[in-house]
Amino acid sequence: QVQLVESGGGLVRPGGSLTLSCATSGFSFGFHAMTWYRQAPGKERELVASISSTGGRSMYGDSVKGRFTISRDNIKNTVYLQMNLLKTEDTAVYYCGKGVTTDYLRGFDYWGKGTKVTVSS
Repeated sequence: QVQLVESGGGLVRPGGSLTLSCATSGFSFGFHAMTWYRQAPGKERELVASISSTGGRSMYGDSVKGRFTISRDNIKNTVYLQMNLLKTEDTAVYYCGKGVTTDYLRGFDYWGKGTKVTVSS
């Protein structure tokens, strides 16, 4: 069955960096887009970043552009989120999602359980 397992969350100071990983299994990773969403307490889930199946295209939410980078390793079946210049407003639970197709514009059908990121001094 499809499994998505996020890791790498934790406590970091403002201005710091963190890298999240999402290890996957149960599907042909290289044929599916992937995404990261996040949900802060009391807020709706929002797009962080998405990446196409080959890694050739990506998109970012406005609040993270220029600070976060999504990447993937189609050999290790893993997608990453490099987060730099973290702000307190980046505090949230981060979820990894599997694309329905190779194109991230087609939506997502499976999600991991999330990893918590807390940015605080």
